[in-house]
Amino acid sequence: MKKALVILATLVLSFTANAYDYNIEKDHRSNHENSDSIHTGGEQASSSQVCNDHGRAMSLNNDQVIKWKTSQPNNFRARGYVNGTVDEIFPDMTGHHHFSVKIGEQANDHVEVIYQINFGHMPEPRIGDQVVACGDFINSYAQSGGYQPSPDGAIIHWVHRNPDGHGHDDGFVILNGTLFGNGNGH
Repeated sequence: MKKALVILATLVLSFTANAYDYNIEKDHRSNHENSDSIHTGGEQASSSQVCNDHGRAMSLNNDQVIKWKTSQPNNFRARGYVNGTVDEIFPDMTGHHHFSVKIGEQANDHVEVIYQINFGHMPEPRIGDQVVACGDFINSYAQSGGYQPSPDGAIIHWVHRNPDGHGHDDGFVILNGTLFGNGNGH
């Protein structure tokens, strides 16, 4: 199933990139030697872009994220690396893009991605945009401290580089083949 999702993402990115010539490897763990890239007029999203969990390269984990949403308690935290389609835009919250990404086949297979724009400009996502997101997953179906629950019941945030270099692995968002989240931040 994971290989099928990666193949599907590759086909969608190929279409989205308007026939730019590029090659997406199926297993991100072996991409360190690959220098092919996607270029669609913004920053480049390298096919060797790797999502790490405690320094170890991850594979896409849409299915695991979907399971966590229904099997883990509120505020459960793990590393999420998902791909899908933007299907709803939520209101801007103090310099953050909030958008829902459909990551599976069932009606509730959504996760809210939260992108902090001070880590580099990213255009407002649009419904139908293709997304790859790497960051920290949190179940958010009930209020926790001062944080309201997510409309999707879970979020992926910290989808940008870590300016401190410790505590969190770097994250990123690839929106329609363009990489975001590598800016300096504040």
